[in-house]
Amino acid sequence: MNRKARQNRRVIQRKHRVRAMINGTAKKPRLSVFRSNNAVYAQLIDDANMKTLVSASSKLLTVAEKKQPKTAEAEMVGKMLGEKAKKTGIVEAVFDRGGYKFHGRVKAVKEGAEKAGLKF
Repeated sequence: MNRKARQNRRVIQRKHRVRAMINGTAKKPRLSVFRSNNAVYAQLIDDANMKTLVSASSKLLTVAEKKQPKTAEAEMVGKMLGEKAKKTGIVEAVFDRGGYKFHGRVKAVKEGAEKAGLKF
């Protein structure tokens, strides 16, 4: 098995392992993070009703905000998500790193959401 396939398999295994332990409800939804090469997406999911309650992405940022490093963009996405969550009455959430290591942009999303007032 080549290197890239092995890395992808590890990410998928990590994702399944984490998802088995984490479950979101309407009062305490799951904050799911997805990162691509160009953007970061975050959403609060109610697993009981299978609905997305709040979402945010780096594609929604203004041109001036996009001129920053990717980790700074990710933190802004977290802040944006946290502010939207507060408006809808969500105070607590469970963090789902989506199989990614808790480092860099994934960590920045959580820190941004915490700065906006979301508790984990």
